[in-house]
Amino acid sequence: MSTVIPIRAETASGCGDAPVLKERGQREVFCGLTGIIWLHRKIQDAFFLVVGSRTCAHLIQSAAGVMIFAEPRFATAIIDERDLAGLADCNDELDRVVTRLLDRRPEIKLLFLVGSCPSEVIKLDLSRAASRLSGRVAPGVRVLNYSGSGIETTFTQGEDACLASLVPSLPVAPPDAPASLLIVGALADVVEDQFSRLFSGLGFGSNHAPVRFFPPRHATDLPAVGPNTRFLLAQPFLADTARALESLGAQRLPAPFPLGVEGTTQWLQAAATAFGIDSATFDRVTAAGRERANTALARHRVQLAGKRVFFFPDSQLEIPIARFLARELGMQLVEVGTPYMHRQHLAEELDLLPADTFLSEGQHVDKQLDRCRAAQPDIVVCGLGLANPLEAEGMTTKWAIELVFTPIHGYEQAADLAELFARPLVRRMKLVA
Repeated sequence: MSTVIPIRAETASGCGDAPVLKERGQREVFCGLTGIIWLHRKIQDAFFLVVGSRTCAHLIQSAAGVMIFAEPRFATAIIDERDLAGLADCNDELDRVVTRLLDRRPEIKLLFLVGSCPSEVIKLDLSRAASRLSGRVAPGVRVLNYSGSGIETTFTQGEDACLASLVPSLPVAPPDAPASLLIVGALADVVEDQFSRLFSGLGFGSNHAPVRFFPPRHATDLPAVGPNTRFLLAQPFLADTARALESLGAQRLPAPFPLGVEGTTQWLQAAATAFGIDSATFDRVTAAGRERANTALARHRVQLAGKRVFFFPDSQLEIPIARFLARELGMQLVEVGTPYMHRQHLAEELDLLPADTFLSEGQHVDKQLDRCRAAQPDIVVCGLGLANPLEAEGMTTKWAIELVFTPIHGYEQAADLAELFARPLVRRMKLVA
């Protein structure tokens, strides 16, 4: 029998209608180019060519931790002084770089031209360039473009822009096609395999609808989408992608996100309910995973219960993670800041948050730092640019970027997610002792 997750009584009303402090000012975030780091590992025959500066190249290389002799599936076409001065034709230069790249890497089936701040400042039309290049290299290679510019996007929005650009390439399912389930959002392969086994155990793919994942591991294996497609968002930052899928007739299944035992269970339950899977089957298939996760979380609950956490806006994962920390680990939420709050996609999450949760959207970093210092939380979740200064002031921090780079979805990763918050507190305790 599964252990029951303790739910605090005051969370019943949630904060779906709670006021949100909306701030506009200086912000501390990575740009959308960072998404390439996990996307290039996910789509194994795709290549990401950033059209940008040496700064863009250094950012991606540093974030990826790739050594100089490695050959990853991303690179930067450098815009230099000749391009900026108009002494060279940027389109001719880009065509030359792409031709050389495809000659060297014949395994590439999908090429993304990724816009950056420099390419957008000089008004380089990568959409037209992608269309022109596609005409040259099709059908062997598809060329698409999206913006990862820090001017327009923040951190995880790079994935949203990438997937949204890929949606028009999806095969169109006919109106009479059988119902199907689409899981939307890049997940680590191990997590995708775990979810695949759970869906298979529930009967998907045999007695019920097939399950596909988007993005796929191979660009040649794109899922068909149409009016009979139902989709679950695995990530909360995919607003444009969801809108593009809905334009093809696909319908989103409202659910919390699959973080922690509660979120994963309700996420799976949304699919099971939509496809008529009975409760007995659902309980039987998910019981073992719920039991393992609850057992693994117990030791972290001892360390984290009652600890106060403050979220700076960074990845848009803040609200689902805050729900997990409050409801399953007993942490107290001082402030939950997020870059953007899509109320429709987060409705189920907001309803599960403690009613008195202080929510903020956007950022005025100086004002938020003042609130953080005044509150003196036990742990602060923030970007790399704020972590070291706050540590120097004696605060315990958690790098928000780890929450994106680390597999945290599903039952088997629930304890790993909890440990990401327990570890800095244990480190601080040892340093003070």
